[in-house]
Amino acid sequence: MKMNPLGRTGIIVPELCLGTMTFGTQTPEAEGHEQIDISLDAGLNFLDTAEMYPVNPISAETQGDSERVVGTWLAKTGRRDDVIVATKHSGNGWDHIRNKAGISAASIPEAIDGSLERLQTDYIDLYQFHWPNRGSYMFRQNWTFDPSKQNRAAILDHMIETLEALQAAVDAGKIRSFGLSNESAWGTSEWLRLSEAGLGPRVASIQNEYSLLCRLYDTDLAELSVNENVGLLAFSPLATGLLTGKYQGGAVPDGSRLSVSDGLGGRVTARVFPAVDAYLAIAQKHGLDPVHMALAWCRTRPFMASAIFGATRTTQLKHALGSVDVTLSQEVLDDLNQAHRQHPQVY
Repeated sequence: MKMNPLGRTGIIVPELCLGTMTFGTQTPEAEGHEQIDISLDAGLNFLDTAEMYPVNPISAETQGDSERVVGTWLAKTGRRDDVIVATKHSGNGWDHIRNKAGISAASIPEAIDGSLERLQTDYIDLYQFHWPNRGSYMFRQNWTFDPSKQNRAAILDHMIETLEALQAAVDAGKIRSFGLSNESAWGTSEWLRLSEAGLGPRVASIQNEYSLLCRLYDTDLAELSVNENVGLLAFSPLATGLLTGKYQGGAVPDGSRLSVSDGLGGRVTARVFPAVDAYLAIAQKHGLDPVHMALAWCRTRPFMASAIFGATRTTQLKHALGSVDVTLSQEVLDDLNQAHRQHPQVY
């Protein structure tokens, strides 16, 4: 397992990260524990969760259960020092999480303490803001994104007050580092500017969607990542399972994400399946497993810290872990880039 620096924190993370957002719904607790054990045996010691998880569905009844599953594993095994745990503070919009309230200096201590209790630990290695209060172009909102009504002064005041609250959590030993999620280049640059002015912890990472089918990160954010040592934690590197090919031809396997999430959050479009066909053809041409190819491709990106993948079933986890033994040739990379040119921004 290749290891990469997490920004300038001194924390080293593996090239793959185990996402836990199905722990507590599609993935039962015992199987979640088994997945963590298998991951550690393979050298993957990085776990990502969030206070709002699990998903499929998101509900008040299950909110926080993914953290609880990780927490019961930590309590049972006593292996806290063997894992790097990342979690997230939800932004505004969910009735059952602080009555739709956004991220604030007042909410941060409460949210951190809630996560610590569910995780059964006294510190979080990477604490991330799940999405910015001001809104985001992620989750297919890029098609209509309009920042013209943003209040720059209010946004910067918010950043300053929340950085101060995060610094208090660092000083108290409750979090080790700070990351963003579903952020933009401008937003990240402002967080960096303020932290470098001494107002709080420096951004270590950005967790945004990134895969062969979703390459919004390749321009401004890529440049920022490389020059500012802010690595990408890519979520949905298999495009919520689309890149496996399991949904081709109208298939909806029992227990799959598509069977419980209609349209995969806007990813199912008329153009997505021809694009997947193109990538499957490349895998077949070069004798590659499509899952291994998609994850191995993430490893080639110059801004990648870790690719976060989830596995509903343990068999899927074992399959995905095989990607670390795959190195893509330049011919494969050229074919993948050509397919991207032919099928850009398919959802």
